[in-house]
Amino acid sequence: MTRALIIGGGIGGPVAAAALRRVGVDAVVYEAHPGPGDGLGAFLSLAPNGLAGLDTLGMLDPVLAASAFPSTHIELVNHRGRRLGLVGDGSDRLPGHLSGRLRTVTVNRDALQRALAETALDQGVPIEYGRHCTGYTEGPDGVVAEFADGSTAEGDVLIGADGLHSRVRGVMDPDAPRPDYTGVIGSGGHVPALDIEPTPPGTVRMVFGRRAFFGYQTTPQGGVFWFANLGHSELTREEIAARGDDEWKRATLDAFAGDLPVITTILEAEDPARLRPLGSYDMAALPRWHRGRAGLLGDAAHAVSSSSGQGASLAIEDALVLARCLRDIPAVPEALAEYEAQRRDRVRRIVAEGRRRSNQKLGSDHPVALAFRDLTLRTVFAVISRFDGTSWIHGHRVDLDAPARAGSGPRA
Repeated sequence: MTRALIIGGGIGGPVAAAALRRVGVDAVVYEAHPGPGDGLGAFLSLAPNGLAGLDTLGMLDPVLAASAFPSTHIELVNHRGRRLGLVGDGSDRLPGHLSGRLRTVTVNRDALQRALAETALDQGVPIEYGRHCTGYTEGPDGVVAEFADGSTAEGDVLIGADGLHSRVRGVMDPDAPRPDYTGVIGSGGHVPALDIEPTPPGTVRMVFGRRAFFGYQTTPQGGVFWFANLGHSELTREEIAARGDDEWKRATLDAFAGDLPVITTILEAEDPARLRPLGSYDMAALPRWHRGRAGLLGDAAHAVSSSSGQGASLAIEDALVLARCLRDIPAVPEALAEYEAQRRDRVRRIVAEGRRRSNQKLGSDHPVALAFRDLTLRTVFAVISRFDGTSWIHGHRVDLDAPARAGSGPRA
């Protein structure tokens, strides 16, 4: 196989293209937006497992230089600020030469996408912007991607890295189930300068409010990153927009009234436009991630809720496993089937963990219910901290040089 077409230039697309190029497969990335995501999204976290994948591909240092800062611990408190637990990402248990590199970081999404795109370009990956994929057709010897401007592109395999509402998935499997709403809407932002007590170095503080959930971390520059999650019935983007940003800001402030005062301070300082929420979705039960010469990667295959903190890192893992399979297994459909088989169970478990965390965020105004919730959470987080309960997530590593499966070996 000599050429891969990758639809989507967000996070998984450039990483997959770099991984494929590393194993000798030419890859071209096609992105609908006119550039590498300027102004898209707010911020996200990259966990040690995702950072390890970037390190393998020589993409880690540019990402760490993109205004990323450590977020190695999560301090969990109740609505009054009483600590319920402190959970680390396990990076302090890595060998010394890795502990300083593979630490969970927070980074602006647009800065991350620029860093990945520029690094992929430096490694020789072509990225074509303004190319909106409308579909594809497949023949016995290849696949042809079709674009809104009437152009086409030919390759040996097509990978949909085009997100939650993937067009590639819609063509590949028109009957695929829609993403599942988690029951939570979320907003988030960054206040560049705010006079509040700083969080401990490298620590995200997450507040289980009486009615909603809030997380924030102060930055070394004196700003603060924040996010809010509220339980809500499912709304379309149009229905959300129709309520207006000012109304959403009022609703969010009301949801945290009487909770830790710093939450109100942060929200009042934020632009109302940042308070417009989005629904949180996950998707683990797709019947297939591939068909013929087309496959899916990242959120297109398995969206995880933001509560998991693993969306970007799982896409990076996908990219490495996909490249390994396409390197070692000559028949494209067989290689895609092996890739799916290796990834499906881990992703299913992490989606379930993300859903569990989302459910924990939903509060109650009843004092007895709040007391029971706090007691339960203290117990859970104590067990996680004592027995390293997240190591199976953060400690996972994909060895690109290992054979794709027993009996196969890397091919030049």
